Order: sequence, then structure tokens, then C-alpha cells
Amino acid sequence: MQRPAAVFPACHPQWRVYRLTALIGLLVAGAALAALALLGDEEPPEFGAAVVDGDPFAWDPERRAEFEARATAGHSHVIYALSPGGVEASARRVARYRPKIEEVAAGAGVHPDVLEAMVLLESAGIPDAVAGDDLEGAVGLTQILAGTATALLGMRVDVAESERLTRRIARAERRGEGDRAERLRRRRRVVDERFDPDRALEAAGRYLQMALERFGREDLAVASYHMGMGNLEEVLAAYGNQAASYAQVFFDATPARHPRTYRLLARFGDDSKTYLWRVYASREVMRLHRRDVAELRRLTALHAAKASSEEVLHPRTETEVFEDRGDLEDAYAAGKLRPLPAAARGLRADPRMGELAGRLDADRGLYRALRPEAYALAAYLATAVREVAGTRAPLTVTSTVRDLDYQRLLARRNLYATRAYSLHTTGFAFDVRRRYRSRAQAAAFQYMLDRLQALNLIAWVREPGAIHITASPEARRLLP
Repeated sequence: MQRPAAVFPACHPQWRVYRLTALIGLLVAGAALAALALLGDEEPPEFGAAVVDGDPFAWDPERRAEFEARATAGHSHVIYALSPGGVEASARRVARYRPKIEEVAAGAGVHPDVLEAMVLLESAGIPDAVAGDDLEGAVGLTQILAGTATALLGMRVDVAESERLTRRIARAERRGEGDRAERLRRRRRVVDERFDPDRALEAAGRYLQMALERFGREDLAVASYHMGMGNLEEVLAAYGNQAASYAQVFFDATPARHPRTYRLLARFGDDSKTYLWRVYASREVMRLHRRDVAELRRLTALHAAKASSEEVLHPRTETEVFEDRGDLEDAYAAGKLRPLPAAARGLRADPRMGELAGRLDADRGLYRALRPEAYALAAYLATAVREVAGTRAPLTVTSTVRDLDYQRLLARRNLYATRAYSLHTTGFAFDVRRRYRSRAQAAAFQYMLDRLQALNLIAWVREPGAIHITASPEARRLLP
């Protein structure tokens, strides 16, 4: 049975893959895949306590602006890394629509910067952006579903004719018939208004206006654009506070506090749950595009350097790197490195860690340490996983600090070890084996990775055998 139109989101709630060059639809595929792999079709497991005692990053309503800024930064990497043609090109495309965006935003009662950010996130400013192979899905500048367009937003959408014209456009382009392709596009905008940039923006504005009237808050209205108004209402009802900010619901709904709310958000997948933060990250991109292009380019280069934002957290030009074992020995003596014991609460050091040390005439123990703030972060993560999962089984750390000599030696035998700047050579990075004692431990670990990323305390990436984690300088707040 079809759900009421108000339950439907405006845009597609799962992964989006654009037929053109746009890759922005894969923004959170890694995290979403992890959640699906861990949880499958089952309910998330029952958890114990959600965070450690005295947690300095527990939700505090008076720190809402800080939490929103952290979540924005923590979810910005995908905007920089996957914007089609580069984030600068995407920002230029979106900026062309600013006059219409301001007009629509004024009518809808939302800030034009937020609507502009949604356009960057949804389509990267490409009016012909299409989700998947089915035009029933999300289409156009604001990525509106066909069902939502007709049932809720009053748009003209003839999917069959739109698909026919889309095939003809593709044939014309293959034959190099640019003028004919453009004529067909104009016809398609008439039969499928989602492809008309002005109509698409106006429809997005109508959706946001309805959502704003329904929820009374701009942040909730924006979150509903991807999640759906009905779904968001269910989340708020479970949380028990219809007037709560999205930041409060997101950060306060842990597996122990408001477990039903947490389960609802987890069931939607990371794409819906973190939509608002990616909108805010897109808003910051557009701000830099207008006011500080040099900073935008600096961040773009740092985000492009790795598969995560780890170089944004620790730029090479601003971060100490350990050249050789002498540097490591000096760092130990100066208290810049903290040894990782063979067994600590929630952590276990892989006995093979530092196995190449003998080839450098060094002791293995030299390569079993982290910066104090990274060690504190690892301990915080491991302790929380134990508490959340209700298990004493530790996480296995397979790699910590290295020097450049060790890194070069490793890169010659390991395809996944970089020959360029490695965060392991700074002492801020560590790897955790992707082998878990239970489904509960795996799910708790994923929960903590998501939480720490949303707090901008880590950057992480999935490697074949391990999760590579880099601690933010902000982890110093976890130190005694």
C-alpha cells in the first residue's frame, strides 16, 4: 500500500548515482555499507551504556552551536572529495542559480544559504542530474522523486515521456548532435518539470515551506527533505520532544538514552541521518567560494590527498613527522609518545605489530605507541565499545606509530601503505583489525566510529583488514 505523500522525502533516501559525471550521490556509501553489513535486515542489537563516565563530549544543549560545527566539519570530506569536476566547479555551477534561490528562499521562509547548500549537495548544480536508471527516482537540480513531485508538490511529471526523451537525448549526444539534444532537453523540461531548474527550485521551496510549517524549525525542515516528514515526526515522537533541535536528537539519542530514537535513525541509514550536516558542510563550501577562494583551494587539496579528512586534521606542513628511530627515541623521552601496552582496558596490541623493526636494527616496542591525545582517543573508543556492546572482548590494534624508515620499508611490501605522507609517521593514527568477537561488538564499534566522526574527533577509512583511524587534535580534551 502506498504511504501518504507527506511521509515521502523530496529526494531519494538511499544512495544516488548520477548518469552524468556527478558522483556526489556516493557521499556516504562507505558508512552506509558498513551499517548494512553489520546489521543486515535485523534490528540493531540491544546495547548497554552509550558513553563513558564523565564524557566531555556528551550532549549539552548549551553547546549546540559547537556540536553543529563539529558535525559539519566531520561530514565535509565527501563534499570536497566527490563533487563532480571538483568542488570549485560545482560551487560555480550552483552560484549561477543564486538569484532564483534567494527568491524561492524568501517565499519559503528559509535562509537562501541553506537552500543553495542543498542544491550543491543534491546535484552539484547539474540540472540534468538523475538518480540511477529509473526516472521515478530523484531527478533534477533539487533531486525530487516523481511520486513526491506529483502527489505533494503539484509538479507536472510524465515519467514515460521523460524517459523516452532522455533516451533520445543520449542518442543525439552520442552522434554529436548538440543542437538537437538541447531542443529535446527543452521539451523534456515541459513534460518533466523536475528538469526545469526554476520549477525544481520552486518545488523544493514549497516542500521546505510545508516542512517549516509542520516542524517550526529550519533545521528540522531541512532534515526532512531527505528523511521525509512522516519519518522525522516518528523520530521526534520517539524522542519525546517535538520542539527539539536536530542536533539534540542526533547527539542525545544514543543506544542507552532514547534507544528507540536511535534505532529509528540507524534504520534510515547514514545518508538520511547525516543529511543536515552535509547540507551545512555544503553551505560552508559556498561561503568560501564567495569570500575565501584560497582557503577553499587549500581545503580541497587536503581533502583530495587521502580517502578521509586526516590531512585536514594534520596538514603535512604543520605536523611533526618522525624521520627515524632516533626521532622516536627522543619522542619517548620527551613524553610525546605513550607506549601501548600488550593489553589495556578494551584494547589489545597485535603481537605482530612492529614486525619489520628487526630489519631496521630496532626494537619492536619502539613501534607500539601513540601521541598522548591519540592514545586517549583510542582508550575512549575502546572503553565506549565495551560499555555499548556489553562485552569485555577487546579491539585489536594492528598498527600505531612508525618512522619514515619503517614506512618506506612497509610500502615496498604492502600495496596499501602509502609512499607519501603517512599519518602513522606522526603518531596520530592507528589501525583496528576488522575481526570482531560478536555482532554486538561490531555494531558498537561502527556506532562509535560514526559518533566520533560527527564530533570531528577522528577521520577514518576502511582498509581490507583494518579500520584506519586518525585522531583529531581536539582529542586533547580527552586527556586527564
